[in-house]
Amino acid sequence: MAVTGTTGALGSRIARRLAGHGVPQLLLGRDVAGIPELVGAQRRGPAPYDDEAALRPALDGASTLVLVSGRPLGRRLEEHAAVITAARAVGVERVVYVSLLGAGPDATYRNARDHWLTERFLADSGVRHTVVRAGIYASTPASLADDDLVVRGPAGAGRAAFVAHEDIAAVIAAVVRDDGAPSVHDGRTLEVTGPEAMTLAEAVGQIAVATGRPYRHEPETPEQAFTRRLRLGLSGEQIEAWISWYLAIAGGGLSTVTDVVPRLTGSPATPVAAIDWWPPPGRAS
Repeated sequence: MAVTGTTGALGSRIARRLAGHGVPQLLLGRDVAGIPELVGAQRRGPAPYDDEAALRPALDGASTLVLVSGRPLGRRLEEHAAVITAARAVGVERVVYVSLLGAGPDATYRNARDHWLTERFLADSGVRHTVVRAGIYASTPASLADDDLVVRGPAGAGRAAFVAHEDIAAVIAAVVRDDGAPSVHDGRTLEVTGPEAMTLAEAVGQIAVATGRPYRHEPETPEQAFTRRLRLGLSGEQIEAWISWYLAIAGGGLSTVTDVVPRLTGSPATPVAAIDWWPPPGRAS
């Protein structure tokens, strides 16, 4: 078993879940020092997503790969394709890919279009695979808050089923532990969401409850959001990505609520107010 992105919030949680189940792992990352030290796990790297030559030895020995998305705008397909190609070259038989809810060629959210491209590449690769489409991370609004804990954006009255990192990790652990050949999850797309769809304002209110801090929401128009981000010095690609995130919520395309978390893990999906980990404000623009 190999897991990428293990220095990040999701990859590290997946690795810890699997270690708790006694699954031997190869943990990949760009910064080996940041990879968690877990029982039964080997730390491999540096293994940047865009370096196929480094990825091959890092993945060597794995039969299943959990591919947690890379982050660079405009290069996700190239990076993910390099990982999948390297995995196939060293004999990886199965890939579990962490995608986004709403992924599609005409998705409002730019990153969801990128993820759809990877899904298509994976489907054409010939490797056994499962796509796990994660809903919007519940932590994202907190990371978007400014120093005064205000979250601004043009999400309107749209709703989204904000999901906890731990729930996504638990689903992925359940999927990869069903390792029959074939697995019942082969070829499937699983949509992982929180237990209810809520507006961004409601989600921010629940974050305030969870943290005991006065997070609050202020609506913006798309024009206001553009101007503010431009003044912050963001690139056009970054501005497009973030405004499209809000507009995807506003459009209602992320309001789906599924039973995947309770069905695969045996536990209910975690409400936003009950989540116990939150990033500091200002981590995203």
